[in-house]
Amino acid sequence: MSRSDSQKPFSAQSISDRFDAALSFEGNKPDAKNFDHLDSPVSPLRTGAAAAPATSSSSSSSGSFSGKPLPNAALSATKSDDVARRNHSGELSGSSHGSPNRRPVHRRSGSGQLVFSSSANSPATNVLPAGNICPSGKIGKTGMMSRSTARSDVLGSGSANYGHGSIMRGGAVGVGAEMRNLRSMRVDPEEVTKAGNEHYKKGQFTEALRFYDRAIEIYPGNAACWNNRAAALIGLGRLGEAVKDCEEAIRLNPSYAKAHHRLACLHLRLGLVEHAQRHLFLAGQQPDLAEMQKLQMVEKHLERCTDAWRMGDWKSALREADAAVSAGTDSSPLLTALRAEALLQLHHLEEADSTLSIASQLAAKSPSFFQTKFLGMLSSSYISFVQAQVEMALGRFEQAVASAEKARQIDPHNAEVSVLWDKVKSVARARTHGNELFKSGNFAEACTAYGEGLKYDPSNSVLHCNRAACRSKLGQWERSLEDCNEALKIQPRYTKALLRRAASNAKLERWVEAVRDYEVLRKELPTDTEVAEALFHSQVALKMSRGEEVSNMKFGGEVEQITGLEQLQAAIALPGVSVVYFMAASNHQCVQTTQSVDALCKRYPSLNFLKVDVNESPAVAKAEKVRIVPTIKIYRNGAQVKEMICPSLQVLELSLRHYGI
Repeated sequence: MSRSDSQKPFSAQSISDRFDAALSFEGNKPDAKNFDHLDSPVSPLRTGAAAAPATSSSSSSSGSFSGKPLPNAALSATKSDDVARRNHSGELSGSSHGSPNRRPVHRRSGSGQLVFSSSANSPATNVLPAGNICPSGKIGKTGMMSRSTARSDVLGSGSANYGHGSIMRGGAVGVGAEMRNLRSMRVDPEEVTKAGNEHYKKGQFTEALRFYDRAIEIYPGNAACWNNRAAALIGLGRLGEAVKDCEEAIRLNPSYAKAHHRLACLHLRLGLVEHAQRHLFLAGQQPDLAEMQKLQMVEKHLERCTDAWRMGDWKSALREADAAVSAGTDSSPLLTALRAEALLQLHHLEEADSTLSIASQLAAKSPSFFQTKFLGMLSSSYISFVQAQVEMALGRFEQAVASAEKARQIDPHNAEVSVLWDKVKSVARARTHGNELFKSGNFAEACTAYGEGLKYDPSNSVLHCNRAACRSKLGQWERSLEDCNEALKIQPRYTKALLRRAASNAKLERWVEAVRDYEVLRKELPTDTEVAEALFHSQVALKMSRGEEVSNMKFGGEVEQITGLEQLQAAIALPGVSVVYFMAASNHQCVQTTQSVDALCKRYPSLNFLKVDVNESPAVAKAEKVRIVPTIKIYRNGAQVKEMICPSLQVLELSLRHYGI
């Protein structure tokens, strides 16, 4: 397949141990207050005056905020001041105008309720530590309680109100209750984030995502909130959305190292090596030598893959694509689509179809990914480009036309897409015309029409099979065999082509070839009586052509009754498979088994079914050492190959398929 010159192919990201760690359950961690070490992929949300200011190199404060949470009134009064003082990382810099008294104060009313107050005269002893609810889950007694021991408190539906929410003493609550309380309370994002982190650590990414969503609602300008949500989205496999969240975090804080690193990891998985490299350097650290070597290795695999695609070397293209996937591009829709195209050209049609389905699913999860180019085509155009080829190869011509049209609309100026569009239209038109002629009985003209389609697509197994049908109708058995063989080279499990080849061989009295094809078809279509009958007649004809004696010439005959030992020995000595059923008419289980054997006799007409009543023929039962009924023995060419005592219908039929087909 000739390929036009294309732009530099898309690049897969480099994979490294650090990248893998950043996207694994252990490495892809959300923000937490103590995540100050280098290995943490994101930085914590912070409150309180002790929070360090954001710097371009500090992973512990990027995207965080400082200062205590404000009630509605205080938040409204200081909103403009906070906005004026908000830096590019989304941080809030403490109390407005340096006033230490403008922060939320808690006091207990006479009813025992906790009351939110923003009074400047509130005593400092009533102030809780940053976050209002301590990270340990316990409320301290400083300025609030006189109890000698602290009790475990969790958000819930208890009787003590906290703002508009409540606290349940020492009890566990569900995610829904947690979210209702968090929405009603005027809390800072750190508390919401901590709750999300707990779910994240347990692998409960959906629940964690709800809390991270809430944190973004509270402070949409905080970069760490967006980076946290990206972590949960990655856990859910929603990589395209995670990319957008990382990009938003970087927009809010361009020097946010952990967001850059996470985005580099995502670009690696999506197959954008240049993007991954850029964000890896923007993370503020010099990548180590191993990372750069791995990046170069992935890029080399992709370059080789592209070269093989241009030359039509599909085995090499598939090998290099698999190597790139193993290196880390596990979620690239384009690389997966290229694998599908290579499998198609190597005549693995079913695998190509299933692989392309995976590519489409990946593409649906990464819509923004398709602004790039791949093999000279717009990325979204390439997916439809391959889709059209697979649909046409499998005989789904209407879908092929639709996919080719979609690719042309997306990328109308691409030469490869235009060539495919013309090809698909011509093949589909020829097939439709040929079908109309065949239905009207014009087999010679239909044969010519299918041949016109094959000029555009010589490897189309459906057109070969259709032309074989026309040639069969015209009595051109040899030429029909040629078309069937071509179709089966392209699609080895093509049932219609196999049926037509078996029929053509039977017409040419090539019984060995006919029996071989019909035996394959019996395995593929075990309940098809027409195939069973064709196999039976072919087997009879083969035996007769060899001069062998054939005792049963009738298809679908009844089970033969055996009354003597000599009769049994003569029957099982015949070539082929004999099934001997030992039974007793008075036995209840035999009554049911007899019905099954009668049905199987009709379903497997090529087998020789025999029946022995042990009460009427005790000498036969004694010679065969049968003591329990029902017993079934299977013989092949006179030799016993299987004995089953009281078998189930399923076991019996499986044995017949194994030995008799």
